Parts: sequence; C-alpha cells; structure tokens
Amino acid sequence: MGHLADSHFNFSACYTHNYREFSGGFTDWVETITDSKNSKEYRAKVNDAETASMWHSLSFGANYKAAYCLSVCPAGEDVIGPFLADRKNFFQEVAKPLQDKKEMVYVVPRSDAEEYVRKRFPHKQVRRVSNGLRTKSIRAFLAGLPHMFQRNQAKDLAATYHFTFTGEEEAQATVVIQNKTISVKVGHIGDADFQLIADSQTWICSKLSADPSLHRHGTELFTRRFT
Repeated sequence: MGHLADSHFNFSACYTHNYREFSGGFTDWVETITDSKNSKEYRAKVNDAETASMWHSLSFGANYKAAYCLSVCPAGEDVIGPFLADRKNFFQEVAKPLQDKKEMVYVVPRSDAEEYVRKRFPHKQVRRVSNGLRTKSIRAFLAGLPHMFQRNQAKDLAATYHFTFTGEEEAQATVVIQNKTISVKVGHIGDADFQLIADSQTWICSKLSADPSLHRHGTELFTRRFT
C-alpha cells in the first residue's frame, strides 16, 4: 500500500489497513451497521468474511490485517542467513507471495494508498473505508496533520495556510505544503495563500464546507484541501 514509498512512512495507510480491526476500524464498522437500513444493505457494504473476521477479533483479540513489514524483514540471527546468502531467492520465496496474494485492502478514499494499490496491485480488491480517527482538540488536529498528509495527492500544491482558532481553544498556526512535504508551525509566519478563522469547537465538530460560521479568505483550490 505504499507504506514506505520513497523512504517516507505513510502512517495513514498503515493504520487504516493493518489496524482495521482495532479501535478506529471497529468504530467505522459499528457506524456501518447503524447506518444500514437492514441486513441486506449491511451485507452489500460488508461481506460475510469481513463480518466473521471482526467477530474473531472481538472474541479472541484484535487481528492485524497485514503485518507484512514484519513478515518479510530479515532482521535477526535466525533469518538473516538466507537473506544474505541469496537475496533474490529470499524475495521470491518470502515477499513475492504476499505481493501476489489476492486480498482486500482497506484505504481512505482518494488517498495515496488507494492510488498506489490500484496501480501497483490491480489484482487486490480496494475497499474504501474511514480509519475512525477523529480530532478531539485543535492541538491534536495540528499535531496529526503530518501523520495524515497525503504526499502524492499534494504533489502539485505549493501553498501557505494561516489558521486562527477562537473560542474555547484559541490557537494560531501556519501550515506550509510544498514539494510533497508539510510543515506545521505555531503562529502566523510569512504571507498566506489561504486564511481561515473559526471557532475551535465548530472546526472540530463540523464540516468546513457546510458551516457558514467559518470565515475563509483564499482560492477554492486551497479551500478544498481541508474540506
């Protein structure tokens, strides 16, 4: 899923798929149940194998979906030998079967992971889900941006954002996106392409595009990045 593409660890991709049956994915699964009108609609969204797998995790402890990074890693005296002796054969016997495996891969819609899986592993089934991560505070929102940043989706973007949060949790921050990187700084630094002023609790609880109480200054392109 491109977890380690270009030497960059994609936390969002790993958390969404590998930890699907832990707290975040479990929350998404429960909401899928409650949002379904009946059992037929639920089964159209979640197949029987997924339901059985979630039941297994509830009964015996949460399962990892694909800890392949550990499966193929040759670290350790008991496994390093075959890797050093014949790297090509090690890859063919250990890594290749996991790449060729037909399986469901959980991704956040329009994410780097979705793009990567569809292009690199067309034989795997893409399943669009929510990872269940929710911001509980402005501090958590700002701290989480680098972890949830989608590098390839922002490859053509160069922009500076100024955020001003008022009310219960006052804060100012500058977010700079350029060259497929993101930086988050305290306070307003430099000139902004996009400025947003919002009540902190409104920002956390409401969708940006649907709330008229948020004051935005900037182009539609920049606005869509945080909608």
